Amino acid sequence: MTEAAREAAALDLTHRPRRLRGSAAIRDLVRETQLSPADFIYPLFVCPGEGVRREVPSMPGVCQLSVDEAVAEATAAAADGIRGVLLFGLPAAKDEVGSAADDDAAPVQAAVRAIKRATPEMLVATDVCLCEYTSHGHCGIIEGETIVNDSTVERLASVAVSHARAGADVVAPSDMMDGRVGAIRAALDATEHGSRYADVAIMAYAAKYCSAFYGPFRDAAESAPAFGDRRTHQMDPANAEEALREVALDIEEGADIVMVKPAIHYLDVVARVKAEFNHPLAAYHVSGEYAMLKAAARNGWIDEARAMLETLTAIRRAGADIVITYYARDAARALA
Repeated sequence: MTEAAREAAALDLTHRPRRLRGSAAIRDLVRETQLSPADFIYPLFVCPGEGVRREVPSMPGVCQLSVDEAVAEATAAAADGIRGVLLFGLPAAKDEVGSAADDDAAPVQAAVRAIKRATPEMLVATDVCLCEYTSHGHCGIIEGETIVNDSTVERLASVAVSHARAGADVVAPSDMMDGRVGAIRAALDATEHGSRYADVAIMAYAAKYCSAFYGPFRDAAESAPAFGDRRTHQMDPANAEEALREVALDIEEGADIVMVKPAIHYLDVVARVKAEFNHPLAAYHVSGEYAMLKAAARNGWIDEARAMLETLTAIRRAGADIVITYYARDAARALA
């Protein structure tokens, strides 16, 4: 072997990335992205009644839960190491303005109180929107077939205060109306409440896209629009620069956490938002993304446990601090 060949061989031996892949122990030591149950928020759908646990056909493993069952699920999630839940409500009755959304006796408000009594350490976040509560299924007050921004914002602020009054730690406006974060912050901080709710955080759905991947959620929340769609207020899937503008506005208005939704199909947006703002960031692994994995697993096409953890790791790797996922309990048990 010539001197040149020996030098080339020595150089090849110098750079061997596989040395750090040879065992589980060394892979764990050099892993760049860590996934933990503490990273997850677990969505729950709360409905009227008692002893209700009704599976959503398009979301295997996800149920509509009465308050007592939501408490049981939250308690079990806490035992799995999950630190937060996100509550969505299914009211007993709907009307044009979503009157039940800020009713202190509604399922979400009742569930907040019950979960905080049963597991005080559990962070309870609440979805603030009208789509589950309106007879037409849209996210706000309508005139004709138009969603009226400012009247909707007033209703959302009232809903947020009702959730705070029940004991919510975080309110999460998901409607995508302009100015709603500022209005909610002002309502929570209002002096007539003695600033009792000034410590309630806002997790804003800052970049929520008009996505095809929400279908199963609308089954679970019974919130499909009776006419039209949500393109006038949810974001165009083609836009990323707009997401940065939306996030900047929500931070300026007082959002404590911002969110990108969906997660997997918008990982570029997740990464850009984190790099641009370095603000606490959530990403929502939405119902359609969850249902696709479930369907593929049930057909034997993928290893569900591996695909689940790879998916959630990808969301964290892109920059999300918080992952909202229906897989929270399954993932927590797998990580344990």
